[in-house]
Amino acid sequence: MIETTKELGPEHVETPVAYDAIVLASFGGPEGQDDVIPFLRNVTRGRGIPDERLEEVAHHYRHYGGVSPINQQNRELKAALEAELAARGIELPVYWGNRNWDPYLADAVQQAYDDGHRTLIGVATSAYASYSSCRQYTEDIVKALDTTGLAGEVRLDKVRPYFDHPGFVTPFVEGLRAALAELAAAGHAPERTRVLFATHSIPMTAAVESGPDFGPGGAYEAQHLAVAEVVMREAGSDIDWELVYQSRSGPPSQPWLEPDINDVIEGLPAQGVEAIVIVPLGFVSDHMEVMWDLDNEALESAAEAGLAAKRIPTPGIHPAFVAGLVDLVLERVNGTPVAERPALTNLGPWFDVCRPGCCVGVQATVVEPVS
Repeated sequence: MIETTKELGPEHVETPVAYDAIVLASFGGPEGQDDVIPFLRNVTRGRGIPDERLEEVAHHYRHYGGVSPINQQNRELKAALEAELAARGIELPVYWGNRNWDPYLADAVQQAYDDGHRTLIGVATSAYASYSSCRQYTEDIVKALDTTGLAGEVRLDKVRPYFDHPGFVTPFVEGLRAALAELAAAGHAPERTRVLFATHSIPMTAAVESGPDFGPGGAYEAQHLAVAEVVMREAGSDIDWELVYQSRSGPPSQPWLEPDINDVIEGLPAQGVEAIVIVPLGFVSDHMEVMWDLDNEALESAAEAGLAAKRIPTPGIHPAFVAGLVDLVLERVNGTPVAERPALTNLGPWFDVCRPGCCVGVQATVVEPVS
C-alpha cells in the first residue's frame, strides 16, 4: 500500500500512523571504476543512450577514482539518524535504499519486511518538488513493492518535500553568515560581493509541471526563490543575490532553466563584483554534482574571472538537518496538524500526498541529477 493521488485523499495527512521503520531513499552512485558505466546505464535506462555517450559523463566519476561520495554520505546520514532517534528514545530502525545503485530500494524494503516491519515511512534525500526530486521517489516506492511482491502487505509512505523546513534551511544560513564574514575580514566590501544560490537545472517542461500556478519555472523555481529569500533574511544580509542553475544536459534545442552559474560568474566583473558566495541550495549533501560542477567548474570560472569565491557546505549531517528529518517523520507518526508544522516560507508546509497533475507527464524528458 502507498499513498497516491488515485485515492484523492487530503493534501496533508493529519491522522496518526503507527510507522514501525524508516526507509532512507536516495539516488545512489558508483563505488569503483568498474561501476561507473553500469551505474550510468541505470540512470539513463530506457533512453537508448550508447556507452560512448555515457563515457562523456563518466569522466566526472573517473576523476574521483570512479567513486561517487553519495553512498558514503548516506551511510553517515543513516548513522546520524539512528543516533538522533536513540537520543530521543524513539524505536524506529532505519533502512537505506537507492534508485540507481546498490543497495537498491527494493532490497531495503525486503530487509525491513524480513525484520518484521509492515508500516514504513520514507525519507528522500531531496527537498524540492519536481518529477526527479519528488514524484519519482513515489514511483520508486511502487516499483520496490512490486519487485518484492510486497504490495498489499507493506505500507510505505513518504514525508513531505522539506525545502522550507528549518532543519534544511538552518545549515545554509549558518554557512552563508560564516562565508560573508570571512570575505569581509579579507577586505571584500558587501557592495562588491554577490551571493549565488545554485541548484540543478531541469527542462522547462519539467519545471512547469512541478506545481500549478507558479509561472514558467513552476513550483521548483518558486520554492528555491522563496528559500533563498529566507536564507538572506536569516543571515542578516542585504547583499545582492540571484538564483542560478547548473548541471544541465540534453540537446541544446530543449529549453532548460537558466541562467547557468558559469555564465553568470563570467559577467560579474563587468558589474563591479569582486567576490562571490556559492550556496548549493538545491542539494542535501556534497555529492558529485556539488564537487564537480561547483567545486571544479564554478570555482574555476570564478578564478578565471578574478573573483574571490567561497562555496558553503550542504546540510549533510548537520545536527539541525538530522533533527529536522526526524521531526518530519514524527509529523506523520503523530498526525501533526498543518497549522503546527514548521515552514519558513509562505509556500509551505508542502503536501504530504502529491496532488493530481503535479510533476507528471515529463518522465521522458527529465534527466535525473547525476549524484
